Amino acid sequence: MAYKILAINPGSTSTKAALYEDDKPVLELTLRHSVEEIGQFANIIDQMGWRRDLILQALQEKGHKVEELSAVIGRGGLVKPIEGGVYEVNDVLKHDLIHTERHHASNLGGLIADEIARVAGVKAYIADPVVVDEMIPEARYTGIPECPRVSIFHALNQKATARIYAKQVGKRYEDLNLIVAHMGGGISVSAHRKGRVIDTNNALTGDGPFSPERAGSLPADELLTLCYSGKYTKAELLRMIAGKGGLVAHLGTSSVQEICEVRIEKENDDHARQVMEAMCFAIAKNIGGMATILCGKVDAIILTGGIAYNDYVNVRVKEACEFIAPVHIYPGENELEALSMNALMVLRGEIDPKVYM
Repeated sequence: MAYKILAINPGSTSTKAALYEDDKPVLELTLRHSVEEIGQFANIIDQMGWRRDLILQALQEKGHKVEELSAVIGRGGLVKPIEGGVYEVNDVLKHDLIHTERHHASNLGGLIADEIARVAGVKAYIADPVVVDEMIPEARYTGIPECPRVSIFHALNQKATARIYAKQVGKRYEDLNLIVAHMGGGISVSAHRKGRVIDTNNALTGDGPFSPERAGSLPADELLTLCYSGKYTKAELLRMIAGKGGLVAHLGTSSVQEICEVRIEKENDDHARQVMEAMCFAIAKNIGGMATILCGKVDAIILTGGIAYNDYVNVRVKEACEFIAPVHIYPGENELEALSMNALMVLRGEIDPKVYM
């Protein structure tokens, strides 16, 4: 009998869900939310019951019974740092998802999963939230004790893609040394050593390559000069770092496809070409840095995320890095598939769920 798994991925303006039978998708839903609908709620957590009911209604309309589910898994939220893996939703996790200092729609994933799992009489899980922290101690240090490096990256997609690669080559993820670069609105480059991410960049607001929307690593003195220039508020500076940085700041758009296909190929825009080359340069440089963390013993380099659909970027990063290890490309984020895959491993007894404490 096939396991039926419901995966849930809440976003700021949509709720995505998918029903899987083992590893086969049966139903995929994208429930979009207007500004007016979102605006009726005082905060993100207040949206939980409304989004839950939308999913339940959609499942009913498509002829799927909640009682037939084997498990429900939601995207993990911005809770405290935890090691990678699948976590059963418990009271401690629910408390932290509700009372977290950083508010994001992903915090709803585990909460909605728990509500629906209760109706179905099964267990609810989360897997590999962005706060996965497996960094080795020396990776945390900077030259200022008050400013340690932190681990916030695309853990779910990175680890799921690494496992897919491992399966394809007939090996265990836990037996490989990999460098995985998730290239999306933010870019995270991570060193995976034997199943643990021992170093990564803060892809939310921190260091690393600049990306379509993030400023990435910056010269400290010039950033401080901007901070004390009187030209910008703190909120404006934070938006320059995350949201309005990177390609948006240089070219006014976050669309890599538009920049490559229109500005570079059709319009022969030299400035756009130089900015894109610089982003590829920064990605490759960070991959090279992670190779040293693994002492040069790298089994493969994996490029993933939405930008990995773009050959302009893939070709340049590959040319710069393939001397380190073979480069493999897995486009897209595939978050719902990744969630379902994690739940399926638990149901099949391949891994044990961890306890959030």
